[in-house]
Amino acid sequence: MTTAANPAAPRPSVIQLAIKEKAALYAAYIPLFTEGGVFIPTTREYRLGDDVYVLLSLPDDAQRYPIAGKVAWVTPAKAAGSRTQGVGIQFPKDEKSRMLKNKIEEILGSHLSSDRSTQTI
Repeated sequence: MTTAANPAAPRPSVIQLAIKEKAALYAAYIPLFTEGGVFIPTTREYRLGDDVYVLLSLPDDAQRYPIAGKVAWVTPAKAAGSRTQGVGIQFPKDEKSRMLKNKIEEILGSHLSSDRSTQTI
């Protein structure tokens, strides 16, 4: 049993990510994760598997979407190809994530099949 005072169970960090434009959403969205995910530019150090709580805002949508995700990849500082430093957060396997993934893909529409580069893979 872990308690709040147990240092072995750190609280997940909270990141607010407000994506205001469709192009920025396209650049940040990670469709290759089964449940979806987003890239978050950050200089903070994370490790694979770290728990992260994200409050995500989408273009033209006043609602904020809470995501209890996990770090699924890390782009380090000075990465090849001038990639932005940050982390890829994988959405959890739950109904809210499925609905959010569908909403993002609905917003992006035909942009999903674009071959424009993104901040992700």
